[in-house]
Amino acid sequence: MTEFFHSCTTNERKKEIEELLNNFAQQTGAWRHCLFFLSNTRNEYVMMYSLTVFENLVNKLWIGVASQDKMEIRSCLPKLLLAQHKSVPYFIRNKLCKVIVDIGRQDWPMFYHDFFTTTLQLIQSPALAPLGLVMLKTTSEELACPREDLSVARKDELRKLLLEQVPAVLGLLTGILETYWDKHSVIASTPPPSPTSREMELLGSLFQGSQYSKLLCQPMAALDNDSHHLCCLVLECLAHLFSWIPLSTSITPTLLASIFHFARFGCDLRSKAKTGPFISSNSSTSNGQLNAGSIPPTSNGGPRTAQQSESSKVDRARLGVLAMTCINELVSKNCVPVDFEEYLLRMFQQTFFLLQRLTRENNAHTVKGRLQELDESYLEKFTDFLRLFVSVHLRRIESSPQFPIVEFLALLFKYTFNQPTHEGYFACLDIWSVFLDFLTTKIKSRLPDRDSVLNRYKDALVLLLREVLNRIQFRYNQTHVIFTLTVIFCIFCTPYQQTEWQRYLRQSLEVVAKVMELLPSHAFSTLFPVLQENLDVYLGLQQFIVTNGTTRRLNITAENDCRRLHCSLRDLSSLLQAVGRLAEYFIGEVFAARFNDALAVVERLVKVTCYGSQTSLYDLETAVPSVLKPDLIDVHAQALAALQAYSHWLAQFYSEVHNQNSTQFITLITSAIEASSPLITAKVPEKLLLSSCHLIISITSTVRPVFLVTLPGIQSIFNLITTENQTRRLPAEAHMLVCRALSNMLLLPWPNLPESDQQWQTRSSNHASLLAALTRDYRVLRGTVNITPRQPGLDGVKAVIQQTLPVLRDVVDSIAGESTKSRQICYQSLQESVQVSLSLFPVFIQQPDVTDEMLAFFLTLFQALRVQMGVTFTGQIIHTFLSMFTREQLAASILHEGSAGCRVVQKFLKILQVVVQEPGQAFKPFLPSILSLCMEQVYPLVTERSSTDIKAEMFELLYQILHQNWRYFFKTSVLTSVQRGGVEDTMENEAQFTAAMQAFGQSFLQPDIHIFKQNLSYLESLNSKHKLYHRKLFQTSMLFHFINVLLQVLLHKGHDLLQEEITLAIYNMASVDFDAFYSAFMPEFLSGCQGVDTSQRAVLARNFKLEQDLPSFTQSVQRLVNDLRYYRLCNSSLPTGTIKL
Repeated sequence: MTEFFHSCTTNERKKEIEELLNNFAQQTGAWRHCLFFLSNTRNEYVMMYSLTVFENLVNKLWIGVASQDKMEIRSCLPKLLLAQHKSVPYFIRNKLCKVIVDIGRQDWPMFYHDFFTTTLQLIQSPALAPLGLVMLKTTSEELACPREDLSVARKDELRKLLLEQVPAVLGLLTGILETYWDKHSVIASTPPPSPTSREMELLGSLFQGSQYSKLLCQPMAALDNDSHHLCCLVLECLAHLFSWIPLSTSITPTLLASIFHFARFGCDLRSKAKTGPFISSNSSTSNGQLNAGSIPPTSNGGPRTAQQSESSKVDRARLGVLAMTCINELVSKNCVPVDFEEYLLRMFQQTFFLLQRLTRENNAHTVKGRLQELDESYLEKFTDFLRLFVSVHLRRIESSPQFPIVEFLALLFKYTFNQPTHEGYFACLDIWSVFLDFLTTKIKSRLPDRDSVLNRYKDALVLLLREVLNRIQFRYNQTHVIFTLTVIFCIFCTPYQQTEWQRYLRQSLEVVAKVMELLPSHAFSTLFPVLQENLDVYLGLQQFIVTNGTTRRLNITAENDCRRLHCSLRDLSSLLQAVGRLAEYFIGEVFAARFNDALAVVERLVKVTCYGSQTSLYDLETAVPSVLKPDLIDVHAQALAALQAYSHWLAQFYSEVHNQNSTQFITLITSAIEASSPLITAKVPEKLLLSSCHLIISITSTVRPVFLVTLPGIQSIFNLITTENQTRRLPAEAHMLVCRALSNMLLLPWPNLPESDQQWQTRSSNHASLLAALTRDYRVLRGTVNITPRQPGLDGVKAVIQQTLPVLRDVVDSIAGESTKSRQICYQSLQESVQVSLSLFPVFIQQPDVTDEMLAFFLTLFQALRVQMGVTFTGQIIHTFLSMFTREQLAASILHEGSAGCRVVQKFLKILQVVVQEPGQAFKPFLPSILSLCMEQVYPLVTERSSTDIKAEMFELLYQILHQNWRYFFKTSVLTSVQRGGVEDTMENEAQFTAAMQAFGQSFLQPDIHIFKQNLSYLESLNSKHKLYHRKLFQTSMLFHFINVLLQVLLHKGHDLLQEEITLAIYNMASVDFDAFYSAFMPEFLSGCQGVDTSQRAVLARNFKLEQDLPSFTQSVQRLVNDLRYYRLCNSSLPTGTIKL
């Protein structure tokens, strides 16, 4: 063993040794030698190997071990543990414990009746209690949720046996915690600090009596190392026990009080020196004590004393963390029996006593100072508790007169806004979000009590809003530790840090928005003045602009002034995002009530965007260009984005004032266009350019003012896009967005106007002119390109195609869901370009990057304009595609997974999906050739390779063919079929249907879980919509095959994540004819099962209950699968020649 693990040993030699060791382990009676080694060696490698031999014997070969040998092993191993547990390393001790527990898992109580009582006796013996607790925790881990090497009956038996022992176990553990607390509390000499009158008042409201406050205000116990280690082990055991035992009165108030005593240890302050690893039952020394050498000595005082002091604080924090783990295990359970609700209330009262301690200020420490000094793991556990309380139990506790919810929120507020880390603060914001969702739901369900509920929480919500808004402003946070880094990284910003800041801002704004929904007027009156204050700084920058010849400069140069301006601009950017996020709370039913507030906001936003565009602040030279220039660009972009967010409000304003004086509305829209249109140029920074493009798109698609086309700004953009030989073309994305905006302006119907006033003729000719200009270079390609490979000059042609088609695709996509008239005009303008595309398609069939672009365009056309294209032309397109995509072409395309060729085939299959879903008879003639392509060309190619994406599209096409064209296969309707009992199906195209079903069945044998899940859902959908499983052909020749395949998948654990879906599908198939399933399928399935004998098959059949409801059937399937695996494992571990009775 030493040679094996030596660094100089070669791999070949290691392989030889491994073979020798494996051969030795396979010998009958090898365990006797291993028992001798364990008793007589100190070599850790040999001991670990010997225990592995025992572990393999117990878990895999135990059923074939002679009963006399089993008795000897059951007797020897516990004796060995008792004799050597103090002298062997902790990992050897733990491994030996696990082997003994594994024996108990097999033999207790029938053949190993004293297994559990021995563990309890060890716990009751002071000297052996730590060993007993390690045994108890291992027992809980291995027996409560055992692996699959046991039958279901044995698993149920073990859980029942353990549950019977739970009261005694919890009693013992409670006794240990109480004893050690009381023992060490007596000698604690330092009295606790006296609570202030405010704290006493809060404690009084929390506890409704003095019992708990007295208990929890007792002095902290001063535990020695051994006591500390023992209490840690007890809490670890409790944490695991609580993970599986149900909530019941076995969890006594005394036990809960004891756990809370220890949870107080986490509230102790500690030094900020980095600590070594926590101890646990598998710590790094044989007796489980902390390795003091891992803790650096502190600077004040001698090394020894400082080390001990630091170690003591780490130990105490560890106790607090373990106690909170126990509490969180209990709180995470959503199913609370009625008789446990009082205990739950008591737990929350006790935990909030701890919260009050954590957020207490005194002369020595601020709240933030206290939290910074606490152990990070303890704070994480405490935050987890608060999250669980609010998300799972608040609805139970909130209305209890014994629980002061408002005081709790005050403590949570202090806890949140004094968090020492970003992550801690994020976690607390999540808790507030959950609380606000709870409150919103409660108010919606109790509208008559809305005001009384809101008034109860109003002060807390206003405080929360104000503080969250302060936290996103740099001027409040430059001195805060939590944001020192943020301020720095906004000056020297990396993309990752920008993302972190955006995440922080987004989470904060979600909380602001949720408060806005509950208290709109308060939220607005809090936010608007702060926004106004920062806007004044921004609007005042004009006076500092100095022009010198052609250069314009911002004359602010002092470092302090630059820093203040930077902070103000960052804050303005954040507040503009906040204002934009709140836009949804001014529309709909509340439009009229909140009109003036919204109007004030929109007017300010229009003013700011116009000011930014007129003064061109983005173009100024500044003292700190790397900081202030991006700030000025960002503020301008955020103002445009915020204005865009109010497009729905503008649309509602437009519809409300249509027949009244609309001057105010016209002024707003005109100003918005004046602000954004000058930015539509390649000279403007891209961030600003894109923001202005998106604003114009929202005005053209959401607001749709009738006068828009007459505005000078829009006309200049139209001229820019349609002018030939542009000197500076817009970047591709901006060009596409502007084209979409102009197209929408001409295509989308104007609101509030009848059809006769829509001026379709003028708009149609303008749209034709727009698209003619956009496709000028593209349309001339038809006559210049011949179908010859390697034609010179083709690269220029490709560039034109790849520039033009994405723009056209975007234009079509944007009107896909619009009126027929809009789509008609769009197709008229596009008609020539579509024909050009079809004529170019064969030329580029060998160039997948171009074909991909073309098929993406055709796919969008089919999805949006197939009716407008007409049956004849659509048929011509499909015919061209089907003739071009030969088997050879398909094979060449999908040669490399993830390539452009694969994307081409995917898009081709998507187009066919659209075709087969079309109602009516127009495209039915193509069905046979589409099916033929799918089953005879694509399917054989994709079965040979993984090609997940193409397989997914191919099976969706197959599903859509079956679903949308069911009568192509079955002439009788579903109703007739069901009425006649599914016997008289009139089948057509049976061979193609059978081939499709075989393809689905074959996919269930493949390892790809995504295809498996998709196809299973398709079969289930076909059954629910067309009674697939009831069809005669399916019942007689396919049903049992499918059930068999699905059961085999469960048996081989092929797709364990889909157990529920697979079991449900098996149930739906079996429920077609339960009698046939139980009388024919099950006997046939069991007789074909390898690795089990006749008596085991009989047991499996007997345990599969003849139930017809889903829960019972599911249980039977799970039991069958588990027990069949178990029997195979047992039988494979029997010695050869074993006689089975």
